[in-house]
Amino acid sequence: MGQRQAAQSARRAREFEAFVAGAAGRLLHTATLLTAETPDDNPRARRLLTLALAHTYACWDRLRGEDPYDRARQHVATRFARGAWHQYGAFPRARTHPGGPLAPLGPQERLVLVLRLYEGVAEQQVAALLGLPAERVHAICDRATATLLHPPRKPAAAVVGAKVAPS
Repeated sequence: MGQRQAAQSARRAREFEAFVAGAAGRLLHTATLLTAETPDDNPRARRLLTLALAHTYACWDRLRGEDPYDRARQHVATRFARGAWHQYGAFPRARTHPGGPLAPLGPQERLVLVLRLYEGVAEQQVAALLGLPAERVHAICDRATATLLHPPRKPAAAVVGAKVAPS
């Protein structure tokens, strides 16, 4: 019995290592987009990835045909959503890391946009994961896309020494 368990543990470790080798980079990029951190300075994203991989490893034997990448991605998304909720309350439009490409978006907008466009998760699946109606997910994704494609204009800089014509 001892040899059999050792062989099963070794097989499990090899399978999980192969999964991590193939999926960790993409999952880290997903987490980095969610946290709006820069790729070279992303401690929150790395923590999300570590927690998701630990959770996936803990339930590895119980996956039974379920996609481990999907499970890990769901864990990253739910941990991010829960963290944003607890830190700011109900997905505010707080800007925590101005360096990332999705920094102009609020946490909920980033979450929906990343899951829908980067990860290719169906609208209904995102809605179920977040507990929102599919129409709401669609509206959030549209708003986030519009914000990125057409960012709000910044106020014009004042010109020093400019003369104002009298009215």
